[in-house]
Amino acid sequence: MDKAIEGVTRAVFANCGQVCLGTERVYVERPVFAAFTQRLKEAADKLKPGNPFEATTTLSPLISQSHRDKVLSYYARAKAEGAEIVTGGGVPDLAAPYSSGSFVQPTIWTGLPESSTVMREEIFGPCCNIVPFDDEDAAIALANDSPYGLATSIWTENLTRAHRVAAQVDVGIAWVNSWFLRDLRTPFGGSKQSGIGREGGAHSMEFYTELRNVCVKL
Repeated sequence: MDKAIEGVTRAVFANCGQVCLGTERVYVERPVFAAFTQRLKEAADKLKPGNPFEATTTLSPLISQSHRDKVLSYYARAKAEGAEIVTGGGVPDLAAPYSSGSFVQPTIWTGLPESSTVMREEIFGPCCNIVPFDDEDAAIALANDSPYGLATSIWTENLTRAHRVAAQVDVGIAWVNSWFLRDLRTPFGGSKQSGIGREGGAHSMEFYTELRNVCVKL
């Protein structure tokens, strides 16, 4: 649990959620769902927005006011679609000059259906919806029910289960008990609408090569 909370906190809120590998859908086994949700809330509530040059600041702003408006529109849509707001959902109360910055609150929801907008689209903000699952097959089905497939992180003490689940989740990168851990020589890329092809190490050569087929009839 400690490792999962630390890892998922980074995966959801690092760089204010503006990471292509970020996590917006979190699936938790039902017996630990309540405890996990409470602890992730506590971690989110400890994040401190403000001057990015101060060591005590742990939450960055969004890249622009227009992107802030977009993220806040998703916050409003989640509420309209029936989300239970665990924490956040708005903008932080900051003193000038940061009060006019592109900050939003780290936000956690529960209770959203898989068909909801924020579960189907990429937000690129510091937010996630936490969903309980009852067994391994259900978790895999939920994870794969997305038009995207760049990365996932799997948190378990059972290595056999980790290998079994990682092989079945349709993503380009499956981290086990980690997030954003990468050797640049390994392949990087996604599946489905997360793109085709792979970068990294020798894999980049083909990605950046225009192959030509010259077919001659003799």
